Amino acid sequence: MGEIRSHGDNPEDDNNHNHLQKKPKLSSFITQSQIQQEFAHHQPGVARINNGSFGSCPGSIIAAQKRWQLKFLQQPDDFFFNKLPAQILRSRTLIKDLINADDISEVSIVDNATTAAAIVLQHVGWAFAEGRFNKGDTVVMLHCAFQAVKKSIEAYVTRAGGSVIVVHLPFPISSNEEIISEFRLGLAKGKLNGRKVRLAIIDHITSMPSVIIPVRELVTICREEGVNQVFVDAAHAVGSIPVDVKDTGADFYVSNLHKWFFCSPSVALLYCRKSSLSSDLHHPVVSHEYGNGLAIESAWIGTRDYSSQLLVPEVIDFVNRFDGGIHGIMKRNHDAVIEMGKMLAKSWGTNLGSPPEMYPSMAMVGLPSCLGVLSDDDALNLRNHLRDQFRVEVPIHYQPLKDTEVGPRDEGCGFITGYARISHQVYNTIDDYLKFRDAVNQMMQDGFNCKMLVSRE
Repeated sequence: MGEIRSHGDNPEDDNNHNHLQKKPKLSSFITQSQIQQEFAHHQPGVARINNGSFGSCPGSIIAAQKRWQLKFLQQPDDFFFNKLPAQILRSRTLIKDLINADDISEVSIVDNATTAAAIVLQHVGWAFAEGRFNKGDTVVMLHCAFQAVKKSIEAYVTRAGGSVIVVHLPFPISSNEEIISEFRLGLAKGKLNGRKVRLAIIDHITSMPSVIIPVRELVTICREEGVNQVFVDAAHAVGSIPVDVKDTGADFYVSNLHKWFFCSPSVALLYCRKSSLSSDLHHPVVSHEYGNGLAIESAWIGTRDYSSQLLVPEVIDFVNRFDGGIHGIMKRNHDAVIEMGKMLAKSWGTNLGSPPEMYPSMAMVGLPSCLGVLSDDDALNLRNHLRDQFRVEVPIHYQPLKDTEVGPRDEGCGFITGYARISHQVYNTIDDYLKFRDAVNQMMQDGFNCKMLVSRE
């Protein structure tokens, strides 16, 4: 994929330029001090190694958002009627190129991946309710699907008569073949007793534990097995790994733009491959544009702040300040998170949960067994403890053992059941990870155990 180019428009320019302008040649790329200045609004003294949770927004993008917000407040009628539709179309056009979609009509902008899941699962739920799918036909999903997706299945699909098959993936995991094998078993289970698999939901990057899923291979298997539709939940993908929706081959693909692509929260893309069913996709918030296609419906869901949806041109200008643009950022983040993960694991006598090639800009690092992460509550309490006592912000994952006789062990020969999901983004420095390393080493030295913590109400 070539260099992404922005439209060059900004809210100070009332003239609409519909052509793509070439990116000006930079005399030099962004410096480390300029990067730190862009993120100077981050709370000082906090080791923020959890970019995967909420993303991050540079100061220049925050300033651009404020200009768009002011543009609306200065003259709302002119903004909504004359400027907003064209600006959203600009963002959609750039997103189309970013993800290699065929047609602009395939790209909608929504608030987040949760909204996109509601759109797709509402569509599937209607098919069950209206008798186009048989009661008991199935939706197949991974066990580590995002909780909001699971709730949307409950809200739209199971109450309409659909069944859910959950594919349990192993962790730690060492190869794509393990994922593919379990997925095939899940599809076979979904087709038992003459049932049909109507939808497969596949994460591109799982959240907790984090790992890259071989989506192209799984989509191909779905086509071979007669699955009606495939929805790829790629909330973490854009800005973290290369995305090519045509190559992936799914019917639906969603990715947040505020997690790894520097947009202001919250904004996401929803790709819906052109088909005879496209006209039956609708935004769950019904407003004046209902029936005019999902992209147009999503561009107007009533009076609200649309500024985050207008920032894609400015964000592309920002990432192009880096050597290699967004692809250079992705490679450096991946390399850095693996380097930092190995450093932490070596210090604690543990290991990474998966090989480096299975990680995006996040990695799962085993925690020493002596910390006693033996439940989801322990994981949450330890995360809070690290924030409150050490000013380290990092998600903690509890991984129960399937068999008490097998499982990864640390150098103290205890079973590893706790993992930290570390992220790396351009603002992170080695000091962030050294702070985390030292915090865990201090807890080990002090004889800390999660049993000492009390859950918050």
